[in-house]
Amino acid sequence: MFGTAPSLTVREVGDCVRLELAGVARGEGGSLQEAADALVDAVLRLATAVRSNGVRVTPEVPGEVALFEYLYQLGEIAAAGGDVRQRLFG
Repeated sequence: MFGTAPSLTVREVGDCVRLELAGVARGEGGSLQEAADALVDAVLRLATAVRSNGVRVTPEVPGEVALFEYLYQLGEIAAAGGDVRQRLFG
């Protein structure tokens, strides 16, 4: 499993709450719960793509390997019928 979870930021932007995972997925909503739901949807789409298609890593982005492994793990959890929320927000 991924040692340290990628950064998760929370911001208020006007009347919206914005959650962002390591600059690769974002969810926005009128409440923290809505933003979390939107982030989960975005992360699941990304995790499914990573898991289905794989990722080619180049020397220019070596630090991103851990992030892609994390997304792959989230995809595995979802594929097994699990809830990724605990892994994502835990």
